Amino acid sequence: MKNRKLRMGMIGGGSDAFIGAIHRRAALMENQIELVCGCFSINPEISISSGRSYYLPDNRIYTTWQEMLEKEAALPADERMDFVTIVTPNKFHYEPAARALDLGFNVVLDKPMTFTLEEALSLREKVNSTGLTLALTHVYSGYPAVKEMKKRIAAGEIGKVRRVYVEYLQGWLSKRIELKGGNNAVWRTSPKESGKGGCVGDIGTHAWHLVEYVTGAKVTELCADLQRIADGRPIDDDASAFMRTDKGFTALLQASQIATGEANNIRLRVYGEEGGYEWRQEDPNILHIKWLDRPVESLMVGNGAAFYGDFAKWNMRTPAGHPEGFIESFANIYRNFAMTLRAKNAGETPTEEMLDFPTVEDGVRGMQFVETMVQAGYDAEQKWCKWIEK
Repeated sequence: MKNRKLRMGMIGGGSDAFIGAIHRRAALMENQIELVCGCFSINPEISISSGRSYYLPDNRIYTTWQEMLEKEAALPADERMDFVTIVTPNKFHYEPAARALDLGFNVVLDKPMTFTLEEALSLREKVNSTGLTLALTHVYSGYPAVKEMKKRIAAGEIGKVRRVYVEYLQGWLSKRIELKGGNNAVWRTSPKESGKGGCVGDIGTHAWHLVEYVTGAKVTELCADLQRIADGRPIDDDASAFMRTDKGFTALLQASQIATGEANNIRLRVYGEEGGYEWRQEDPNILHIKWLDRPVESLMVGNGAAFYGDFAKWNMRTPAGHPEGFIESFANIYRNFAMTLRAKNAGETPTEEMLDFPTVEDGVRGMQFVETMVQAGYDAEQKWCKWIEK
């Protein structure tokens, strides 16, 4: 790995996929990684046509993920892939990830990590027993402004955290578009493919992760409400939670996919004894700092980089005044993951910056969050639910 690009295989992410193209662009952005093989769809024809459009040789384009993993493992070490990225519906996360780890491959996995909490616990056991690395693509933690907020909170700039508000609002499921078929809503609104959580698993986990990531706290219990607002939808499309943490503060979470007119409106606010922070994903290059006794500061990625710390600067790419966005945030996860693999392969200890990506532990807690929300959210008699751990 020392003098070459890391070789990536891909499961999912074909020409008919929703997020696959984002993963490919992000992985290749730093010139650290190359795509060498893949099974890009459960439809063999789409997998083959997609692989050819990515200029892969036919012998490295597979029609099942099982064939791909077995054949890649049988190749000489200087040819086979180094890791696999899995960008499939939730139901199809665990089996290929578990088999890849069994065969000695590192893994990048889309969130939520698995279909069930039991599968998440099993993956954690495999990661710990093999010593391999698993990265989870909680992409919003990859923004430089979010990372700057995390470091400032840890340094105590605003004093003890008292309250956190996080919102993740979308409107694309305001009507039952899944009934039309042929769109990304079909599997996301089906409990048989998405798991117990709909909105709460799809975007609620991102909101929860932002709270724990920036504050370093762990949610210990929550009071939740889940709703199926679109008539006849079998799974939640709106979620709210009031959460208590092990650092003594409370957090209010709102996630909705029926917020008509909203595209991808994420807003995170953290308030401490001396001030507060605000960040919006729709204007991601600005961190607002609010003070009790002086004007609001707005620190911009680029122009204001001199006021950002090294931890955030590690994840900046563009010159002053040029925006960084969603793909770059994804790329930070892939870059940090790749550099961690390089360091481990060389027998070196990865730096804090390299290790700054969501791991299997985040994946387990994400599934615990979904389980806890589902248990509390549909029980009208239950006011609070302790964090579910197994």
